[in-house]
Amino acid sequence: MKTPIHRRDALLRKFEQCSYFVRGSLNSVCATCNRAICICEKETTRRAYRLTYKDNQQKTRIVYVSRSRLAEIRRMIANYAKIRKIMEQLIETNIEIFKKQPR
Repeated sequence: MKTPIHRRDALLRKFEQCSYFVRGSLNSVCATCNRAICICEKETTRRAYRLTYKDNQQKTRIVYVSRSRLAEIRRMIANYAKIRKIMEQLIETNIEIFKKQPR
């Protein structure tokens, strides 16, 4: 079984591997009417993609994402989910290390 310090070092190495990340959600809207659920009379297959996130002042921001960069932004969002999971594990490990230190 690994010691907490070894576990922390392994988690930090995992953290470094996911350094390319972004927080937010990816939305698909109709390119004609800009609605998530298109009710246009026209039959269209054109979709526009947007990244929605909150800035430091908790204001919602929207960034257009081109189709050519769609896979990249999905990877970045997935990396953010991994980072959050690793961060929670790091917190637990650091608390365990802190508890074992002499007073």
